Amino acid sequence: MEILKNVILAFHIIGIASLLGGMLVQMKSMKTGETKIVPAIMHGAWTMLVTGLLLVGMTYAMGDGEYVNNAKIGVKTVVLVAIFVIAFMNKKKPTLAGWVLPSLMVLTLINIFLATVWKSYN
Repeated sequence: MEILKNVILAFHIIGIASLLGGMLVQMKSMKTGETKIVPAIMHGAWTMLVTGLLLVGMTYAMGDGEYVNNAKIGVKTVVLVAIFVIAFMNKKKPTLAGWVLPSLMVLTLINIFLATVWKSYN
């Protein structure tokens, strides 16, 4: 079970790499104002959401639920849902409003810092 949890964690990290990478690819386009939501952003957000929920569920299923920081998980989920909603609402637009990509970047960095800096255990 621990191996499966680590594989899911690896996919969670791949999801954040996809999300952040998709936005970094669009940085050059910010100068011309022709940014758009690339598939990597949507796939990364979906991957993070699904694998994050699986990781929390597996932790509870393995009887380690007392070690889950529910406040941290709740805040990370809200931030990720905000990322997903902003990306989803703008994915069909040919060009993005000037605030969309920077907002997605800031929210993604907040999610990364929450994951790494906020104390993991109660």
